Amino acid sequence: MGQSTSRRRFLENICFGSAGAAGLWNMASMAEERAPQTKTPPWASRPVREDDVGTVPTAAETAWEPVSDRKLRVGIVGYGVCQFGAAFGFQDHPNVDIVAVSDLYPDRCQALAGACKCQKTYPSLEELIQDDQVEAVFVATDAPSHARHCIETLRHGKHVACAVPAVFGSVADAEELHETVRQTELTYMLFETSCYRDDCHAMRQIYNHGGFGKLVYSEGEYYHYFPTPLASYKEWRTGLPPLWYPTHSDAYYICVAGGHFTEVSCMGFRSQIPHLAADGNRYKNPFGTEVALFRTSEGGIARITCSWDTPGLEGEVGRVRGQRGSMTGMTYQGLQENLPDLKKPPLPPGMSAGGHGGSHGYLCHEFITSILQKRRPLVDVAWALNMSVAGVIAHESALKDGELMKVPHFQSV
Repeated sequence: MGQSTSRRRFLENICFGSAGAAGLWNMASMAEERAPQTKTPPWASRPVREDDVGTVPTAAETAWEPVSDRKLRVGIVGYGVCQFGAAFGFQDHPNVDIVAVSDLYPDRCQALAGACKCQKTYPSLEELIQDDQVEAVFVATDAPSHARHCIETLRHGKHVACAVPAVFGSVADAEELHETVRQTELTYMLFETSCYRDDCHAMRQIYNHGGFGKLVYSEGEYYHYFPTPLASYKEWRTGLPPLWYPTHSDAYYICVAGGHFTEVSCMGFRSQIPHLAADGNRYKNPFGTEVALFRTSEGGIARITCSWDTPGLEGEVGRVRGQRGSMTGMTYQGLQENLPDLKKPPLPPGMSAGGHGGSHGYLCHEFITSILQKRRPLVDVAWALNMSVAGVIAHESALKDGELMKVPHFQSV
């Protein structure tokens, strides 16, 4: 594909097609007072110190404490181009026993079994979920199959975690998934990686501590340049409408404030890249970049961008501005005199925080502990669908030249 070394490194570490409640590990509120300022205004910068944040605190700082000695029996499905089936650390978690894996391709299935140190394999998800030994499943299959695979898994009595997005261009699938979670009363979690990036995690703690007040304005951006399509099962990524893959971007509102979007106007840029032209893909999608302006449930505004056809900075970027403060990166500026502890809690020994900004291990750990503690996971079905469906409606708006459209709201079950 003629990719540069940095481009290849990006695909290795932030591969398109992946898989994000406050106080989820009962973190101590170790608020730190800011030194008095006599010559600077109260909204002066409050950079988060190096000891305020870290990918994983050392054992000397905070020791990991298990919530249970039980091992959850997990099945893993999917080992495609990004190999996400083994990327989130289930095989390293002390409360997990991977009892079965599956991929449609026999060579990939065997490779997944080796990576997960698992002996039992199945040729399909449909066969794996009939195994009574499996209690929970991580679905890392193709995005068009996510909703169907998760619904089938839940109906077979298994908890389920899923790579992003939760649904693929279908509000009807979202409604069916939401109803299935409600009926089965099982755990569903979306592995949205922006949720556990250092800045998004810190923003969430500050928001819950009152440091922003209501969010007046927020931004979330996801940039991934595709001059040629990235390989995918049945070429599902080729020509993908940008905001059908919205969660890396809109997590910078929903996974900070826990709110939802009420309406949207979206504009798209008609791309010159052949596979992003309307006659160059199965979706009849003409856009390589889409920019959506949402109204939030707080009455604020969120600008959400996803771009496939602009080279340069790649990855996820987010900012928030509220009534009491603002934050870009890891720098808070505002009226809050004391900030909460912003360090991520420790992971179990031997478990890596992983890729996508050190989020992988935290998503796995949150899913497992939420089941063991019989509580709602952070990125539950409501957050998952409010992020995913917002992008579906935004793309419809772009096809209608920015028509203002209502966004469905999904509540926690």
